[in-house]
Amino acid sequence: MSDLSHQIYNPMLCDVESGVCSIPESNSGINENRLTAEQKPIKIIYFTDPICSSCWGIEPQMRKLKLEYGPIFDMEYRMGGLLPDWNYQSGKINKASDVAHHWDEVSVYYDMPIDGNIWLEDPLHSSYPPSVAFIAAAFQSKEKAVTMLRDLREMVFLKKQNITKWEHIREAATQSKLDIDQLKTDYENGAMLRFKEDLAYAQSLGVRGFPTFIFANADGLQEKLYGAKPYEAFENIILKLAPLVQAKNYKTDWNSLFEIYPTLSSREFAELSNMNRSESDNLLQALFEQGIIGKLEIKNGKFWHRV
Repeated sequence: MSDLSHQIYNPMLCDVESGVCSIPESNSGINENRLTAEQKPIKIIYFTDPICSSCWGIEPQMRKLKLEYGPIFDMEYRMGGLLPDWNYQSGKINKASDVAHHWDEVSVYYDMPIDGNIWLEDPLHSSYPPSVAFIAAAFQSKEKAVTMLRDLREMVFLKKQNITKWEHIREAATQSKLDIDQLKTDYENGAMLRFKEDLAYAQSLGVRGFPTFIFANADGLQEKLYGAKPYEAFENIILKLAPLVQAKNYKTDWNSLFEIYPTLSSREFAELSNMNRSESDNLLQALFEQGIIGKLEIKNGKFWHRV
């Protein structure tokens, strides 16, 4: 039996087939309160974690969903606390170095570049520091916080940077144009309390892994999507809860896509451009050779960025 199919409760061993990074089940009761959309037709609550490999694996779907249906939904990010520390001794992953090979396998499965060697070279002790940093950033700007979260994920999955360290959190915040002094103040004060509230909220709703999405419309109708699923699964829920909405047409040429998303994996570009993979790979390589875009090549894939 492979590592990918071995069922355990260790949070860092994600089940790629279900697309879930699981956490131990809580004994707390499930809150039956119904969620409702308010400002827009649909509200989405996204329970995630900065080092959740399945959450990185669905970035292509998330980016396309925002392009096609972003105007009709509000998305609220909640941190889930995937890795409190390394007091896990069950299953095949019981120390940080065991994650390296697993992340490499996850990378191949989701066709998203990941370098698992961070767990051999500079392992993270917890996912809590970058989670609290995201919440601190959201106190300033929810939009900038989401940008910072993407930057943090690129750092840990692609560049092997330990995002529990303040130097990397600060760099991501700077790239996202956040006020660093204010971020530091919020990080050391109110953000931790809000993080604990996120954990309690996830438990109250019975969230047992990441990614978990809860969709609701103005009538209180609710749907849950659990794990990394294809784009059609997200779209089907949107259309079920808001049957009259239509996907927004967006420009799929390379220049427009890189204008919206300055960094793109090969799979993300193929998904967003609606091109087959070989065609999109050839285009990206040609743009790189012309000096129009840059390329980061790691052992499990390629990553492209505007220059």
